[in-house]
Amino acid sequence: MKKLIFAATLFAVATASAAPITVRDDDGKTVTLQKPAQRIISMSPHVTELLFAAGAGDKIVGTVTYSDYPEPAKSIPRVGDNRLIDMERVAAMKPDLIVIWMHGGFERQIETLRQLGVPMFHSEPAKLEGISDNIVRLGQLAGTEAVANPAAAEIRNQFAALTREYANRPPVRLFYQVWDKPLYTLSGSAIVSDSIRLCGGVNIFADLKVTAPVVSVEAVLQANPEAIFGTLEKNYASVDLWKPYTNMLAVKNNNLFRLQRDLLYRAGPRMVAGTRELCEKIEEARQHRKN
Repeated sequence: MKKLIFAATLFAVATASAAPITVRDDDGKTVTLQKPAQRIISMSPHVTELLFAAGAGDKIVGTVTYSDYPEPAKSIPRVGDNRLIDMERVAAMKPDLIVIWMHGGFERQIETLRQLGVPMFHSEPAKLEGISDNIVRLGQLAGTEAVANPAAAEIRNQFAALTREYANRPPVRLFYQVWDKPLYTLSGSAIVSDSIRLCGGVNIFADLKVTAPVVSVEAVLQANPEAIFGTLEKNYASVDLWKPYTNMLAVKNNNLFRLQRDLLYRAGPRMVAGTRELCEKIEEARQHRKN
């Protein structure tokens, strides 16, 4: 009898382990694998970071240019960049899962990728909570839930702590500068705007319909933000261009700030640190009111 029970248990375990894995991606489309993915191609730097956080970094066989975090990601073979993917190389890598990110240059290549018949998961977190959700689902697809689930829970906890800390602070109207030639910003649909909201900031261009719209200097001056944010990196969005406009509130109050670009531009685990830095700078702008 005991042998029968033991055999039945083994059969149940084997059956469970052989069950298909099904999740929904950020398009709401169903992605099904017959077994955990072992050969994954990441089509975005933020996807690479999410996969490492989910415990699946060692399953990435190919990725794209600028996938440089964490350190082991630098040694992963490249299959292209944000403009062009080497389809022959992708096929030669024999992936069992491709994790994609939609952008202007990549959309044209999606159909070609589909012809490979490889399951594709679209990762596009639009809110901060989507980062943890992506980690959980990627962990399911890679069979690394033991790493992914605790990592996702920790990220949720950290964002919750930041929310509690900054939820009731006075609002600060701000301009978020992505690029200066031309002058790009982000609308309310970008995940960075979710960080801004968490910190008590108000994106002056949140209502624009395009995710990354071009705006004019005159429009920014007319909105008269209390703070302006750019990036620390060279060749990107220098906030110094606003210094001559001494009547602007952000300039008067010395609220021209620079942030680490990748901490907020990549919808991955490091957005916790990026959001924290953003909140601290917005709080600094509040303190400048007293002076």
